[in-house]
Amino acid sequence: MPSDSPPAAVPAPAIPAPTLQPPPSVMALFFAFAKMSLAGFGGVLAFARRGIVEEHRWMTADEFNETYALCHFLPGPNVVNLSVVFGSRFRGTVGGIAAFLGLVGPPMVVVTILGALYMRYGEVDALRRVLAGVSCGAVGLLMSAVFKMMMPLIRRRDVAAFVVMVLVFVAIGLARLPLQLVLLVAVPLSIAITFIMRRRGTA
Repeated sequence: MPSDSPPAAVPAPAIPAPTLQPPPSVMALFFAFAKMSLAGFGGVLAFARRGIVEEHRWMTADEFNETYALCHFLPGPNVVNLSVVFGSRFRGTVGGIAAFLGLVGPPMVVVTILGALYMRYGEVDALRRVLAGVSCGAVGLLMSAVFKMMMPLIRRRDVAAFVVMVLVFVAIGLARLPLQLVLLVAVPLSIAITFIMRRRGTA
């Protein structure tokens, strides 16, 4: 006689975690960040994330977000801070210097040449229209990087992180509050929320 009880639910297959590659060498750090900087028209962030997380798989998406968040709260350009922190993490001081030189060196040469050309031909109307189009592309690259960095939060359905993110955006982008004041409130709040959520998860 067939049983009336419903069949047992089949558990969903576990999604394998991405396999990280071995730590890069000093030369690999230099050339990787040089490639990112030369490709990073409109900003290096999108290309840095693609190279570190997707192409070389030296970090997971969560690790990249955490490292970039740390660099965002340090003085100085965020991506430059990221290169130093990332290189130092794998190869110490020498790795940090190599990543920094790879990120800054090649664009410095290119920008110096372009600056000299702009001083001579900057008044050309066609060039101004080209630069206006490049600025639109830069905004698109920044938005794509933001959405990619949000994906780990979306997968985890981290509502608290989204609330903090929206509050910081409103405070700085709309209310025009001072950045330092917002950070003094947002950083302890974020740490407290993360601590409480992880304690609940391990309870």
